[in-house]
Amino acid sequence: MIKSKRVSLILIGILSFYLVVGASAPAYGMHIMEGYLPPGWAIFWWVVALPFFGLGLRSLTRITQANPELKLLLALSGAFTFVLSALKMPSVTGSCSHPTGTGLGAVLFGPLAMSVLGTLVLLFQALLLAHGGLTTLGANAFSMAIAGPFAAYWIYHLTIRLTGKQKIAIFIAAALADLLTYIITSAQLALAFPAPVGGFIASFAKFAGIFAITQIPLAISEGLLTVLVWNWLQSYSSPELELLKLIKQEPQINESI
Repeated sequence: MIKSKRVSLILIGILSFYLVVGASAPAYGMHIMEGYLPPGWAIFWWVVALPFFGLGLRSLTRITQANPELKLLLALSGAFTFVLSALKMPSVTGSCSHPTGTGLGAVLFGPLAMSVLGTLVLLFQALLLAHGGLTTLGANAFSMAIAGPFAAYWIYHLTIRLTGKQKIAIFIAAALADLLTYIITSAQLALAFPAPVGGFIASFAKFAGIFAITQIPLAISEGLLTVLVWNWLQSYSSPELELLKLIKQEPQINESI
C-alpha cells in the first residue's frame, strides 16, 4: 500500500513537471486574448455563456447547502483547473495550447458547477495573470468552462455504462474534454476570422491542425494526471467521494462479540 502511494506520488510529480516545464510559456501565452475577437462575436459568446453561469450558481448553492463538507473538495477542483489552465504553450496567433483541468470537477460535481468554477478561474487569470481578457471571457468560458465539462460528464457516464471501468472513464473524460475545448476554440476563431478562400472550413482546419500538434499530447498527459489525482482522492477523501456516490461505501465490520 505504501509502495503504491509512493509510485503514484512519483508519477504525479513527473507529469506535473512535464506540464509546468514542457507546457509553460511567457505571459503572452493566453486564452483568446483581450480585444482579439470582433465586438459582435465577443457579445454573442457572452450571451451564450451567461445562462450556464446562472444555472451553475444554483447548482453550487444546492451542493453546498445540502453538503457543506464538500466545500473543500469544490475548492480543490477549482484550484486544479486554475493551475493546469494557467500553463501556456503558444500555438497560433491570438490563442495558445494548455491543459484545462475541468474534467475532474465535472466528474465530481457535474458540468453546471464547473461552468461557474471554470469561469471564475478565467476571470482571475484575466485580471491577475493577463491570460485571456474580459471582452473574450464569454468565448473562453464557453469553450473551457461549459463545452469541456459537459463533454467530460457525458463521456464519463457513457464509458462507465459501456465498460464499468472507472479509471478508464476518468482518463477518457479528462482527455477528451481538453481536446473538445480546443475544437470549440478553433471553431470560435474560424467563425470570427474565416479564410478568404474556403471560408469557415479552411480557417477551422488551419486553427485545429496547428492546435493538434501540442494539444493531443497535452490532453493525454492531463488524462493521466487526472487519474493519479483521482487515486489520491480515493485514498484521502473517500468519505466525500462516497457522499457524491462516485465510490461505494465499504461495508463496516461488526467487531462486537
